[in-house]
Amino acid sequence: MRPPLPPFTEETARQKVQSAEDAWNTCDPEKVAAAYSEDSEWRNRDEFITGRAAIAEFLHRKWSREIDYALRKDLWAFTDDRIAVRFQYESRDPDGRWWRSYGNEQWEFDSEGYMRRREASINDVAIEESERRIFGPRPEAERGAPLPLA
Repeated sequence: MRPPLPPFTEETARQKVQSAEDAWNTCDPEKVAAAYSEDSEWRNRDEFITGRAAIAEFLHRKWSREIDYALRKDLWAFTDDRIAVRFQYESRDPDGRWWRSYGNEQWEFDSEGYMRRREASINDVAIEESERRIFGPRPEAERGAPLPLA
């Protein structure tokens, strides 16, 4: 079981979003993949992925090219077993260029709280290192703070 479980309330949806943000900020592919059902289906940008093992492999590739990755997620909407989030993350590529990535995700959960479907749309914007605003995991004082639009 991966609490909180559906059906979600606003409080439990916010908990699920924060726990996802916390896990992704570890950049640990196995830890992150453990939150998804064995047969989870993903669309990430233009890539379609099925299964927990494939998710872990994807995340290994992702974090080998997105260095110093730091993420913020924000609850957008929820229903009994679905959550929509918007997110921003920053990382640098192997050549040292910094990027801010903006995106939206739609999540669907099974009755045991594992994510069985994730669809992500993501856009990347080149930034200067001096423009960074996301540094490591979110401090406790900033939890629940909304994300800026730009």
